[in-house]
Amino acid sequence: MRYIFILCFLGFGLSAFAQQNIVESLQLQRAGEGTVTVHQDPRITQLLGTIHVRATAEGEQKMLKARGYRVQVYAGNNSRVARNDANNVAEKVKKEFPELPVYTYFQPPRWLCRVGDFRSIEEADAAMRRLKSTGIFKEVSIVREQINIPLD
Repeated sequence: MRYIFILCFLGFGLSAFAQQNIVESLQLQRAGEGTVTVHQDPRITQLLGTIHVRATAEGEQKMLKARGYRVQVYAGNNSRVARNDANNVAEKVKKEFPELPVYTYFQPPRWLCRVGDFRSIEEADAAMRRLKSTGIFKEVSIVREQINIPLD
């Protein structure tokens, strides 16, 4: 247990140094190599997203954090009951759709359960239709959010 805590702590610490996008990595100065300078609108950087590296039990995992879409399957209030409901909905999604990543978190003032990391609204819509077709998830909607894209 102690080693897992240490790995997580190191992973979060190292991720602060590894938060860069492709343009930033091109502009790094390395000994014996040329220098690249990119002049661009800052909004392009936001579209590209940032690369995050985190430690896992298997080693390092690189993720690109970028704008995208998720399907919201639950939105409650800020109570303990809502937290339990959000976690219960997450378990149902994991059972029915094990291939989809599930995110349950508190975003004041409510508990949310969102599914997927979709680059396009069409992908999110297809997943939303699959979720609705089960009859288990009734109040689903597509939301624009920062998503995680695995790079490995």
